[in-house]
Amino acid sequence: MIALGCDHGGFAMMQDVIKYLDEQGLPYKNFGTFTADSCDYPVIAEAVSRAVTGGECDKGVLICGTGIGMSIAANKFSGIRAALCGDSYSAEMTRRHNDANILVLGARVIGLGLALKILEIFLATPFEGGRHARRIALVSDLEKCK
Repeated sequence: MIALGCDHGGFAMMQDVIKYLDEQGLPYKNFGTFTADSCDYPVIAEAVSRAVTGGECDKGVLICGTGIGMSIAANKFSGIRAALCGDSYSAEMTRRHNDANILVLGARVIGLGLALKILEIFLATPFEGGRHARRIALVSDLEKCK
């Protein structure tokens, strides 16, 4: 199950992401926003992050204008590794090496075709584990810093 969330800046792109997921037969839960009206991205990032950390969803996708705000907000949650990706290689490597569990896209920064390719790669790429698992554990230890 994929947790979806966007703010008003990502609303139009999210509609296309939903269409793509429907076409692929991939299950998702939409945490909003459900209109193009202005809203607060941290509220959406929280809902998606809690769904992922709570086990309700395996991965998440967040979309805002640049992707920066959603990335910052989502990465405040212990266990979240949200990656803002603007190219295919980053999408692949963040899954292989960082075990990213939330993909963040900037709707005002990249085009729809590239966004859907990034999404496809993110969802299809496995985590390699091995030496990368040790590094993910080190990152998790940083979450304990105050």
